[in-house]
Amino acid sequence: MKMTGSQVIMEILLEQGVDTVFGYPGGAALNIYDTLYSYQNRIRHVLTAHEQGAAHAADGYARATGKTGVVFATSGPGATNLVTGIATAFMDSIPMVAITSNVANSLIGRDAFQEVYITGITMPITKHNFFVNRVEDLAHAMREAFRIAQTGRKGPVLVDVTKDVTAAMVAFEPCPTPSSNVALPKAEREEVEKAAAYLNQAKRPVIYCGGGVAASDAVQELHRLMEKGDIPVTYTMMAAGIIGYQEERALGMIGMHGSVAANKAVDQADLVLALGTRFSDRVALNMEKFAKDAVKIQVDIDESEINKNVIVELSILSDVKYFLEQLLPLVEDQKRSGWLEQIAQWKAQSVMVQCPQAKMHPREIIESVCDMTDKETIYVTDVGQHQMWAAQFIKHRNTKAFLTSGGLGTMGFGYGAAIGAQVGCPDKRVIHFTGDASFHMNLNEGCTAVSEGLPIITVIMNNHVLGMVYQWQSSFYERRYCATTPNRKTDFVKVAEGFGVKGFRAETPQAFRDAFAQALKETGPVWIECIIDQEEKVLPMIPNGGTVEDIILN
Repeated sequence: MKMTGSQVIMEILLEQGVDTVFGYPGGAALNIYDTLYSYQNRIRHVLTAHEQGAAHAADGYARATGKTGVVFATSGPGATNLVTGIATAFMDSIPMVAITSNVANSLIGRDAFQEVYITGITMPITKHNFFVNRVEDLAHAMREAFRIAQTGRKGPVLVDVTKDVTAAMVAFEPCPTPSSNVALPKAEREEVEKAAAYLNQAKRPVIYCGGGVAASDAVQELHRLMEKGDIPVTYTMMAAGIIGYQEERALGMIGMHGSVAANKAVDQADLVLALGTRFSDRVALNMEKFAKDAVKIQVDIDESEINKNVIVELSILSDVKYFLEQLLPLVEDQKRSGWLEQIAQWKAQSVMVQCPQAKMHPREIIESVCDMTDKETIYVTDVGQHQMWAAQFIKHRNTKAFLTSGGLGTMGFGYGAAIGAQVGCPDKRVIHFTGDASFHMNLNEGCTAVSEGLPIITVIMNNHVLGMVYQWQSSFYERRYCATTPNRKTDFVKVAEGFGVKGFRAETPQAFRDAFAQALKETGPVWIECIIDQEEKVLPMIPNGGTVEDIILN
């Protein structure tokens, strides 16, 4: 059948099971949006306040649902406004397809109004991208974009389409959705046997998990291994939720702001099994001394991550789930009571010190939220101190329930991502934790939450400073507070009301609980500003380049 390029885009979105897109229209994208008008009963479009918010929303939608997030943008600044959101998804391996409209073919390369070379700009931050200036190539590019985004190590793909292609006619042949069962790397039998032998011989093993465990749907296999071998487990921020907060073998998060037990256990382990993780600089702060006495085994789907940061004794290119399925029958049933007793002692010794003069502590806020919501709640954070407190204190076990920017560390990520998560999971409660500095970056998306009637509760931890950088200046720069004390007078309650959002302010734990209880009854978005002390610190903390010997506890 004959149809326009814009119709081809819509038909392939439907082929791929897409029912929601996030975006912002513009001149070069008018053909796409005009066609979308005819598909609005089948494809929901969420108009955000800014294209960056749309990109983060597509990202949050993908994280919360496991589907590929889709974002539309026009040419020029519309496309470039997606860049931070695309980079955020790329660093955290999130499947996303960004569809941008460029100027017409005849204007490419002539510095036309709102022309930009977006495929060149995004080449380093996408798995792949396509420039489509022939309508005959459009269907293939679109289908490939979804295949690439969802297979192997997942990530964002961009399709840039010239305006004339969106209007041109072409013969279109529907086809069934391509199978996602693309062959994944699989561990060799000899490698699995060698890993099992190392594990069975170990006296002080630790399993160290990254986001790849959740991405490969290997959480059940992980728990079976943990129980069969009696092995403690630590995780990166991207793997938060794979193991329950109070489980005996749970070490907590590892790294710069990880638990004392996790960092000490890895430091003294004789074997570290790293699953779906890349030994980032926020985990292996001193890469030469990381797990210095341990045999290190790294299992990852991406060959480029093997031996990139930390040299390991056994590297295995494999899907994590497949590796664990093959490993489990070879692992001996063991009891490592002595090792777990030592870990229990480390846990008992690591009592966190909080700011004594504060009326309200971040831990109290987070624990109150957890106590008042159910286990299906989705938590979204921005980036900064509040992000670390959330990672440390949220009591959940759900691999799609803690959405945060781990690799890029994008301030302003949270509200857009919360919108995407709430749109994708309308039956679940979405809680957005943020700080006053992060929230200032993209609070404009309050209008989106109101327009869409999304009952997102935003908890703003306001210490009136740029908290994490302020903490570093306090600890390492002799309290030389340059550009971290902005003296902003923003009244978040009044700003909320201006957007049509319900706003509360809390300065005590009881005031917060009362406000949160009321927020749970609202049918639209709510902001709760919580006043916390600017001297409150994220602890523990290991300085850059340090080891567990340098850990700061108070």
